[in-house]
Amino acid sequence: MIRRLAALVAAALLAGCAATPSRVDPLEPFNRAMFEVNDVAEKVVIKPVVSAYTTVIPSPVRTAVSNVFGNIEDLFSAVNGLLQGKTDKAGNDLGRVMVNTLWGLGGLIDVATDAGIERGNEDFGQTFGFWGLGQGPYLFIPFFGPTTIRDGSGFLIRVAAGPVGFIPDVPVRNSLYGVGYVDLQAQAKEARAVVDTAALDRYRFIRNAYLQKRRYDVFDGEPPPQKEEDDE
Repeated sequence: MIRRLAALVAAALLAGCAATPSRVDPLEPFNRAMFEVNDVAEKVVIKPVVSAYTTVIPSPVRTAVSNVFGNIEDLFSAVNGLLQGKTDKAGNDLGRVMVNTLWGLGGLIDVATDAGIERGNEDFGQTFGFWGLGQGPYLFIPFFGPTTIRDGSGFLIRVAAGPVGFIPDVPVRNSLYGVGYVDLQAQAKEARAVVDTAALDRYRFIRNAYLQKRRYDVFDGEPPPQKEEDDE
């Protein structure tokens, strides 16, 4: 199995070298190779696991799982809102956490959304961008997806600081990481299907959509005009 995977990676890297890097994606040959590896991983591992998850686990239970993880993300969104001086967003996120934790059975029920409390959706990557750090090269990582040096660094900080990482029982901790990962993949199932049917070049579509969205997020929906060399 390891030899087959190594051969697959080597073949994908050789194929990716044929791609011409762009200004927005200087590592495109490598990224396209990793994109092809991820395609195989999706077919062999991710999609079957997600299919089993959505088939076996009832919808109310899946919703509760998503709500619990979403409640944790709201707490980190509040922290990042404060780090960016966005007190209104931070206040809303803290309000969401308190309401969902107290009245939503520890976050199992998303009472805050029903009450009209908006989610800030701030993260460490956005905070770094707000502080003026450049996004760095675009990267596509198998099993993880599109990111940049800035966003990837922010994600690592988020994982390291998350409550799951402090659980001493390794099997329980890893199981929760696995459930969270599968839950995110299940939420992305419909979007993935749209990309598969609508995009001629799936790699470029995902890359451009990701970079545009992250730029939009960093500037709260009002990004400054881009330089010509950044456009594609």
